Amino acid sequence: QVQLVESGGGLVQTGGSLRLSCAASGRTFSAYTMGWFRQTPGKERDFVARISWRGSLHWRDYADSLKGRFTISRDTANSTVYLEMNSLQPEDTAVYYCAGGDPGSGARSRLPIGYNYWGQGTQVTVSS
Repeated sequence: QVQLVESGGGLVQTGGSLRLSCAASGRTFSAYTMGWFRQTPGKERDFVARISWRGSLHWRDYADSLKGRFTISRDTANSTVYLEMNSLQPEDTAVYYCAGGDPGSGARSRLPIGYNYWGQGTQVTVSS
């Protein structure tokens, strides 16, 4: 079992920044994927970013519309994945979820179905 706990959400003004954290506990994996998704009321959960690793190798992927503003990173020692969000806009307002799994590197890695474990979510609100 893997437990994921997100933190770092909150209220920020347009143009501001936030850093979300996802602390993982339970099993550890030498090869794995951690992702971030976001969801607004009445809409599907959308892919934001993912980081995959196998040993010391890492791969990152971002939603096309978020490239350049969001950065995903991993702290191996603390089993924590971060999502740095810059130049935030009101349309970034959502509940952000951390996910863990082994979805591979294809389209499945950008879909919620590709992930086995989920955090409880953290609210990000960007005021205009």
